[in-house]
Amino acid sequence: MTVVIILACLFTLLLARVPVAFALGFLGLSMLLVGGFSPLMAPQAVLSTLDGFILLAVPLFLLMSNILLKAGVGSDLFNAVQAWVGHWPGGLAVATIISCAFFAAISGSSVATAATIGTVAIPEMISRGYHKHFVYGLLAAGGTLGILIPPSIPMIVYGFVTEESVIALFLAGIGPGIVLVVLFIVFSMFYARFINQFKNEQKADRRERLRLTIRALPSLAIALLIIGGIYSGAFTPTEAAAIGFAAALVTGALVLRTLTWRGFKEAAHESMVTTVAILLIIAGAKIFGKAIALYRIPQEISVFISQNFDTPLTFIVVVSVVLLLMGLVFEALSMVLIMTPVLLPGAMGLGFDPIWFGIFMVILVECALITPPVGLNLYVIQSVAKAPLFDVSRGVLPFLVLMLLTVALLYLYPDLALYIPFKM
Repeated sequence: MTVVIILACLFTLLLARVPVAFALGFLGLSMLLVGGFSPLMAPQAVLSTLDGFILLAVPLFLLMSNILLKAGVGSDLFNAVQAWVGHWPGGLAVATIISCAFFAAISGSSVATAATIGTVAIPEMISRGYHKHFVYGLLAAGGTLGILIPPSIPMIVYGFVTEESVIALFLAGIGPGIVLVVLFIVFSMFYARFINQFKNEQKADRRERLRLTIRALPSLAIALLIIGGIYSGAFTPTEAAAIGFAAALVTGALVLRTLTWRGFKEAAHESMVTTVAILLIIAGAKIFGKAIALYRIPQEISVFISQNFDTPLTFIVVVSVVLLLMGLVFEALSMVLIMTPVLLPGAMGLGFDPIWFGIFMVILVECALITPPVGLNLYVIQSVAKAPLFDVSRGVLPFLVLMLLTVALLYLYPDLALYIPFKM
């Protein structure tokens, strides 16, 4: 009954349009006061959260992705990939997906990935005869690769909350990320061949491929530097974020010479605003999490799960439904912060690896990014394309099915996530 009352209060605050951070913080503080606990636990929880070294990676990755966005790196990536695969069936769509994957490996941000590649790809694809619903859905879903393919800001937050290795989480995201990219590519080629039925693009000549590839090499080098450094143990995720930021700055300002002083200031301002929003949500969620821990709600939910969903399959199905429903009203980071402390004890009680469960949650959180009414990627694509939200939402449906298929494959073959970090 306590859980129902708490959830009702939370949804009431959200429906009253109270910002998520303040809704979580206010409700958590109220629970502490009603339960007779010291209200000093709230500021203590906030201070203990915001001084975490691992969280330094968040503003640095945001700075890096915004600088790359302002420097026009997305267009270089897209043009280079298009030169190699543009003549395939649905080649422009394939180039878009691969470009999203490459930019995801640099930025760690879903919104930045969707905005950067979408700005270039949407007018290009529509002018070549692709249906607009397919284009919008492809870009919104392709942007979600930004939080699955490492580096990933939600994975950093999950690792911070659970005290699991962020490096292991990054490596665990590679396998499912590749599977999702392949599924998107196969669907796009099928769509182009049997549904849209338009002519293939002319194959680029060798000279053009070489020129465009050289232009994209600096941004590809940043991705290899970050992933290679983390994988080899040369630096931590936080250090990788700092090195990536410096590399993005050098690439945009000195190598490509496309980053202006105005663009740098805009990138810094946008990163600051997003960082403050993220840290406020983390602080509010920490107070809320402290309160529900003192109320022993995670333990009660774990007992309820073990008594009513005593098989791993039923647990995964129920959790998937819950997260999909929450995705209708919560944004991605809030879901990770709120649900991880509640669900992880039950998952571990049924034998799920916490790293595997983190990847499972991230994929379902990806679904929240493309489900209305609060799917951020939908609004990004709507803004870039200047299209009605309904058109964008309609286009993501087949890609949402493919993401759920990836969840099923992850359950059937756990090594998709666990092989690289633990068996290589």
